[in-house]
Amino acid sequence: MHLFDLGELTPAKCGQSVPDWARGCFRRRSITYYGGRVDETTEVLWLQSGGLTADFRLSPSVRTAQDAARAQLRLSPPALTPAQALTRLSLSELVALAGVEGGISRARWDGECMHWSDWISFQTHAKWPEPGRLQRVGNCLIEFAPSGAYVEDWRAQPAGDGPLIGLSLVDERELGSGHVRHMGGGLIVCGDHAAFVRGRAPGLLFEHGSEARVDELVWRSAREPTTLQRVFGLDASYARADAAGAFVVSASTLPWRLEQPLMELDGFAYDAERDRLVQRVEEGGIAIERRFTIDTLEPRFVAAESTVPSPEAEDWFERERQGLLGE
Repeated sequence: MHLFDLGELTPAKCGQSVPDWARGCFRRRSITYYGGRVDETTEVLWLQSGGLTADFRLSPSVRTAQDAARAQLRLSPPALTPAQALTRLSLSELVALAGVEGGISRARWDGECMHWSDWISFQTHAKWPEPGRLQRVGNCLIEFAPSGAYVEDWRAQPAGDGPLIGLSLVDERELGSGHVRHMGGGLIVCGDHAAFVRGRAPGLLFEHGSEARVDELVWRSAREPTTLQRVFGLDASYARADAAGAFVVSASTLPWRLEQPLMELDGFAYDAERDRLVQRVEEGGIAIERRFTIDTLEPRFVAAESTVPSPEAEDWFERERQGLLGE
């Protein structure tokens, strides 16, 4: 069954850990650091269900490295796997490629700050360890680091009227052999926006928050296939729905995922006994099973485009409207 149809048939769920105005998809306009420097060029996306956050950060250098990797894949023999093609990139390109950020975590709102935990992410060290003190006005969501290190300006993205879905991936395994391909991750759908994260497989795992940084691992052993397999064994991808409603990847930790379908959305079933979703599909000619726990499953989601002002704010706006909007 298609995931969206399943959402119509199963009991609606929302692991409501965050306020309504924080749910949906946000694109960062800028980040300002305490010293006054501003970054407006890194592409940053944030998808939020009731209790799950997906996050993607791609700097211009990462995008350049991904373009080089995709060009290499196009020139490689058909039998060459993407991981093998990576070994044909230069060391500097590999290190730049390893600078991508993407992952999924649990989110908890305490009334003032958003707290993130249990990250399944491409980067292994905790690059952004602070909670976020959030305030939203209109379509603008401002996130302050409590330490004063930075402030981020996020803008809510139009999302249509599709579902709001948050699923935590338990594992993905091959049905024939039982081989576990991915551990941890999840799927978030916010109307026209979606994110799918598949963690590294057992034996290829890094401990999040460890001292090992993936760019340093690439520097030390760039040509070791096992190291590259570990580094690029996590798939975190963001997609937009096209005119036909299919989700097409536009940002990813893996360059070969760009412009490809995000994932198959058929093959889902609700396991009422365990209160979870199971998906059985074929990928690359291999039958696989994915098991998910449910955070959020709402058939209809309309993203908030504005916030509710105080009477004083509304009176002021109407009184001084001329000139405020270029009128």
